[in-house]
Formats: sequence, C-alpha cells, structure tokens
Amino acid sequence: MDEHCWIDTPLGTMYLAIRDGALQEAGFVDTWARPVLSPDAEEASEDLSSEAQLVRDAVAGYFEGDIEAIESITIQPGGTDFQRAVWEAIREVPAGQTGSYQDIARAVGKPSAYRAVGTATGRNPVGIAVPCHRIVRSDGGLGGYGGGLHRKEWFLEHERRHLQTSRPTSKNGHD
Repeated sequence: MDEHCWIDTPLGTMYLAIRDGALQEAGFVDTWARPVLSPDAEEASEDLSSEAQLVRDAVAGYFEGDIEAIESITIQPGGTDFQRAVWEAIREVPAGQTGSYQDIARAVGKPSAYRAVGTATGRNPVGIAVPCHRIVRSDGGLGGYGGGLHRKEWFLEHERRHLQTSRPTSKNGHD
C-alpha cells in the first residue's frame, strides 16, 4: 500500500512516501524535484498504517534528537545496483561523523569512481534515511546537498550536538 504524509521539521516541511512500511521517497517540499504527494496528503497522515507510522515516528524522532532513529527505517529507494550499493555504504557512516565521496567509492569496490558516487549521492531519493549529508569532499569541504547547504550544515551540527549530550559522563562530571 502506498502512503504519503507531511512532517514539519526545524528545516521546513518534508514529505514521506512509504510503501508497505518501507520509505521510498523523502524530501523537503521546497526543494524536491519529484513530489509524489497529492494535495490531500496532510489528511492522509492521520490514517497511516502502523508500519508507515513507525517510519514517520523515526523521522520525527531524529529531528527531536534521537539521531539513531533513522537507522531503523527500511528503505526501497529503487535505483541501479551501483546507486543502491552507494546508498547502503552511506548508511554505514555513523551519526555525527563524515565520510568522503572517495571513502564511499572504496567501500563499494570502485576506488576511482568518486565522481559516480557523487552523482549517485545526488540522486538519493530518501535523503533522511540515507544520510548523504554526512558525505563531504576529501578536503573536508561540504560539497553539495540537494536540500541546500544550510540544511547539510544543520544536520551535521544537530548530530554532533545530540551525540555530545547523549554521552554519559564519569562520576566526577568529566568525559
């Protein structure tokens, strides 16, 4: 069953397209090139199946500070075999950390294909569950981001901030 919903975030309204409990598309309404939601999608968000509600709750949890919540989301993004391999490798980059396009190229067994990795990253249809905001240039520069660099910066800072606040401290109050 195909389900669609809106979700308000600190970065603007996102939409989610979910099929049988798996996220197929996610994007910010103001930048997404392939919107799939119908005008009545806002009403549909109240009648999500329990599987779709789990996806929506994981996305909401991420924005509320549970940055690891997105790891539980099942995805069905389509794409080519190479794109899916890139997207799975991106999912392996831990929250609060970054990897380079070169790192991902190596991870998928094609070390010279970093430009193709960049292209696949740019075509990621499930940008929240495949956290392409964690992928930067080899020189540490942010590179691009389809949702806007301000969002990429926000995501990275959000993850770092919540990782720091979730780490336990020792008995004397120091890390």
